[in-house]
Amino acid sequence: MAKILVIDDNETVREGIAAALHRKGHKMLVASGGAEGIAAYRAQLEDIDLVITDLKMTPVDGMTVLREVQKINAQAMVIIITAHGTVKTAVHAMRNGAFDFIEKPFPVDLLHSKVARTLTVREEQQAKSHLERENEYLRDVMRETGVIEVQGMIGESEVMKRIYSRISKVAPTDSTVHIFGESGTGKELVANAIHEKSRRKNGPFVKINCSAIPDTLLESELFGHERGAFTGAIKRRIGRFELANKGTIFLDEIGEISMTMQVKLLRVLQDQTFQRVGGEKTVQVDVRIITATNRELKEEIRNKRFREDLYYRLNIIPIILPPLRKRPSDIPLLADHFIQKLRKRTRSCVRSLSIPAKTALQSYSWPGNVRELENALEQAMVFAEQEELSANDLPTHISGIQNHLQIPEGDRTLTELLEDLERQLIQRAYTKAKGVKTETARILGIKTPALYYKLDKYNIGEIKR
Repeated sequence: MAKILVIDDNETVREGIAAALHRKGHKMLVASGGAEGIAAYRAQLEDIDLVITDLKMTPVDGMTVLREVQKINAQAMVIIITAHGTVKTAVHAMRNGAFDFIEKPFPVDLLHSKVARTLTVREEQQAKSHLERENEYLRDVMRETGVIEVQGMIGESEVMKRIYSRISKVAPTDSTVHIFGESGTGKELVANAIHEKSRRKNGPFVKINCSAIPDTLLESELFGHERGAFTGAIKRRIGRFELANKGTIFLDEIGEISMTMQVKLLRVLQDQTFQRVGGEKTVQVDVRIITATNRELKEEIRNKRFREDLYYRLNIIPIILPPLRKRPSDIPLLADHFIQKLRKRTRSCVRSLSIPAKTALQSYSWPGNVRELENALEQAMVFAEQEELSANDLPTHISGIQNHLQIPEGDRTLTELLEDLERQLIQRAYTKAKGVKTETARILGIKTPALYYKLDKYNIGEIKR
């Protein structure tokens, strides 16, 4: 519940408002005049969520209260109480920063609804402000560490710098862009970055995953339909291309559409016209087209699954996103970013990565790319108990650290069993140390010459002194 300050020189009105809001659970402060109210606000600045003040008071009126409160706190939320006949003055107050006004006499229900709406807006503004501060903090950290970020894409590797440069050059144009990359590499982020840096940034950015919609429905989804075009079409529907007029449409997983749909899409690319399903009118649009796929379209063309003429219409400006395994230097930067992003959601105490954890992340192949990295970190943060995320906190398939040794089956002597377990321990330490012999020996707590003997005995790694 909120803390609310009521300022009114009429005791009946003042106490009535305070009592009504107190019954809703709000904490109330009251002041019998403008000067007293300003002083109370100044003294309670950090706690007061809302000021409700009468407009007509002497010697300090409501407009003065509004001005002084806003000098103290530019984000202050103020509701003006006005008598009949002074509504114009109340409107003037709103133009000068008051959030709302309420005209006497007013029912309690109206008071409650006005207060609830004002407090909801305040919460939204605070959340937005908090998010902006967090984003600014992250940008400061990135600047300090040399991290480059473009519309949510993070990395300082040479390959990512080339991607950023390509985005900056192509964005101001209206050229069709085709983005190729494995699943989870950030194709949608690139499409969004191009839109945000283009002259169309104030227009719509409409995205559609072509693989998620059955082919029988995709035509209607893209181009819309007229009433009665098919069973269930009870009214006209505007398609995604029409919705994207004067903006950008992003067709993800374009390699999944049928040959029939490819023919219809080709016409839109040629002259930016189409007909709604069941319609006869030709619709003209002005749309920038960006497509993406994780399929090799040239291979699809050879297998007669993708039209060559459509490919050359789409592939005017190609952007190829590297898989995460091809830019390991960016992994610690991405991991730090995700840790900050995920802390609130996971309620985690984790603030940073240990060096072994970074090494483990950089050693893993990441078939799911950036999306898999974020998911793995979220899982690790949920169960981590220290501020520094360790390699042990990571999923075992990433860290290479197994929780249990495997006990050999079958009839074995004690010596054979112990040797098998020793072999597993050495192999695990050797993998964790990425084949560095001195580090392996340190993990195992044995001398390096003894390690060389055991590596040779169990045929682990390549023995190089």
